[in-house]
Amino acid sequence: MTDTQRTRTATAADVRDLVSRTRGFIFDLDGTLYVGEELIPGADEAVERLRAAGKKVAFVSNKPIGTRQDYAEKLNRLGIPASVDEVINSALVVARYLQKHRPGAKCFPVAEQPVIKELLEHGLSISDDPEEIDVVVVAFDRTFDYGKLNVAYRASLHGAELIATNPDRTCPMPDYDLPDAACMIAAIEACTRRRVEPIVGKPSAIMLREGLDILGLRAEHCAMVGDRPETDMLMAQRAGLAGVLVLTGVTSAEDLDALEVEPDYVIGSVARLAEACA
Repeated sequence: MTDTQRTRTATAADVRDLVSRTRGFIFDLDGTLYVGEELIPGADEAVERLRAAGKKVAFVSNKPIGTRQDYAEKLNRLGIPASVDEVINSALVVARYLQKHRPGAKCFPVAEQPVIKELLEHGLSISDDPEEIDVVVVAFDRTFDYGKLNVAYRASLHGAELIATNPDRTCPMPDYDLPDAACMIAAIEACTRRRVEPIVGKPSAIMLREGLDILGLRAEHCAMVGDRPETDMLMAQRAGLAGVLVLTGVTSAEDLDALEVEPDYVIGSVARLAEACA
């Protein structure tokens, strides 16, 4: 992207060209297709028209406070048909990662029930005994308190690994944003003096591989559509996907001159994709 392109949104011709040469679209959820319980206007039509044009779609969220079934049901409720198999969230990715690299590990989840459910379903166990914990799993946790911080700290002293679901600072809501997993990560890193890594959600290639597996496509044939430069666009940039930034979530038009990561395309909303399929 050139300096003259940096602060402008994509033209209609730009978006038509993107849609014509892209075989698969990976959509972020919060801030891209909906905000809270409100559908982004035109999001349902955009997904419908892309599918009608023969494009494959997948839905990816860093948000670990719901199950994949929850997100599929929400998409369907808001008018976007989606199956569970088309949805990936960071709770699933962290469980699959640990199943592969630390099978049977005893985990202490600084996390809510959906993460715990995924861990158990992938053959991992749960413990709050610092001396037997193998892995501390850090996530967006609205029940986070001093007790959890203390167990995580003590487990770290006994050599437990530290891993996280997602690096997001805030979670967008209709009226205000909520503190997200980065806040829990920061607290644990402050007392343990250790990095929490890997963080398996966007912009990690670990999550991207899951999305590409759903589509059955190579990265160069796909586009990532999202509202966060530091996660959605960075993941696209690292992997060679087209990065499509929407301005319906955490990023506004006023932010475009100081983006952390430059997208390939900037569009006001996903509704622009529907127009390109007309």
